[in-house]
Amino acid sequence: MVQVTGLGKSFGARRVLDQVSFSVQPGELVGLLGPNGAGKTTTLSILATVLAPDEGTVRIAGFDLARERTAIRARLGLVPQSLALYPSLTALENLVLFARLRGANAHQARRLCAEALDEVGLADHAQRTVGLLSGGMKRRLNLACALVHQPQVLLLDEPTVGVDPQSRERILNTVKELGHSGTAVLYCTHYMDEVERVCNRVVLIDHGRVVAAGTVAELVGLAGGRPRIELYFQTPPPSRWYLELSRVSELTPSPSPNHTVLEFDSLTRVHELLRRAQAAGSVLEFSVHSPNLSDAFMALTGHRLRDEHESG
Repeated sequence: MVQVTGLGKSFGARRVLDQVSFSVQPGELVGLLGPNGAGKTTTLSILATVLAPDEGTVRIAGFDLARERTAIRARLGLVPQSLALYPSLTALENLVLFARLRGANAHQARRLCAEALDEVGLADHAQRTVGLLSGGMKRRLNLACALVHQPQVLLLDEPTVGVDPQSRERILNTVKELGHSGTAVLYCTHYMDEVERVCNRVVLIDHGRVVAAGTVAELVGLAGGRPRIELYFQTPPPSRWYLELSRVSELTPSPSPNHTVLEFDSLTRVHELLRRAQAAGSVLEFSVHSPNLSDAFMALTGHRLRDEHESG
């Protein structure tokens, strides 16, 4: 449904996108993950036909971006990072406006708007003026405006920025349901936990380049991450008490004599590790960390997600 090949874009001397390639299948949720300034918003702007690429090709729903922009726009929904709503209109009036702009007649618009409001949980707030809605409700309405014409492809740019927990859950659940219904979704964010929850595949982008792509499990495996266990003893345990255990190594230096951090090969060995630790000393507290997308990003890029004040 979305095929991006060799995408490149520069603003003056600054290279924003450099040979970016990825695809999104019908019903697939692909996370475009990277820090602010990585090139995510620029990529979405090109796919949304707002910006023209300097190089590369884009096909959406079988249409070529360079020659068939009108056909692409009819099949595309965009949720921009900045709210695209009219604050003096009601929630329903906003939706009707976008539905009519998309070519729906009055009867179709009423049906489509009712469905969209229900989908994002705002049916009871249809007559409220947008300027009086909470920030989370505005974000949900922003999503509804992109869904009102039932697009085949949905582009989301940081759709949960600044929302309350209830609205965040509603947005994430709506996005997952869209995937189940066959919509191709490109989910652009720097919130790794959201990508882990809703996306089938992930494209890691940093400094305008695709660093890696695959499922969350594939990226974690590619990064070589291993589970860790942190143990806090009442008194310092014997030195290297874990040596008889295979495929276990200590992260050094230890935070303190009573605190040991071990890496090991499989979560199935937690019970074995705890049994051996109890034999070495009195364990007061322990915690287990399973490798996640944040660990993979750190390993593959050499840094954590930064929060830079720059566009992209």
